[in-house]
Amino acid sequence: MRSDVMQVCAEALQYEFASVCVNSFWVPMVAQELQGSQIKVCTVAGFPLGAASTAAKVAETLGALAHGAQEIDMVMNIGALRGGENDVVEKDIRAVVAASRDRGAILKVIIETALLTDEQKILACRLSQKAGADFVKTSTGFSKAGATVEDITLMRRTVGRDMGVKASGGIRTLDDLKAMVAAGATRVGASASVKIIEATAA
Repeated sequence: MRSDVMQVCAEALQYEFASVCVNSFWVPMVAQELQGSQIKVCTVAGFPLGAASTAAKVAETLGALAHGAQEIDMVMNIGALRGGENDVVEKDIRAVVAASRDRGAILKVIIETALLTDEQKILACRLSQKAGADFVKTSTGFSKAGATVEDITLMRRTVGRDMGVKASGGIRTLDDLKAMVAAGATRVGASASVKIIEATAA
């Protein structure tokens, strides 16, 4: 609901979160609410399985950027990756990277780690890096599991120090956050962000 999104924006302003991530419908409103702040407006292209066409992902990206988004999280084509269609996956990412870069936006690739083997996670990270993405991200938060320390460690080891790694999904406590950062996460996404921040002052 609109009131829920407004509350998230208010919390982001109060606690100075890095970004507010919403469905593309809410981007214009969130951009207005966060105007003048350092908090980025983020949306997701290809949610939730990455199975939309590349053209659809690019159109969704361009539409969101035109209405104030500054970060795009795209869901990798999970079925194509699992089916060994590496060129399809890379071209898909590269097209959304290009659309994002044209507007100066950051692009994160959600690889949905819960649906992949370790070998597939490594491949997903390498293809994302090769295609020029700024981050790889563990999860949409809508699959069967979220971020794990083991996955963040694997992703960081795969992409090295020059690419962002975002932990997202299932992070509910300050200890969870600390564990993800220790494993190599440079950004952490959590619906329990306020609870986690308040725990630092306890």
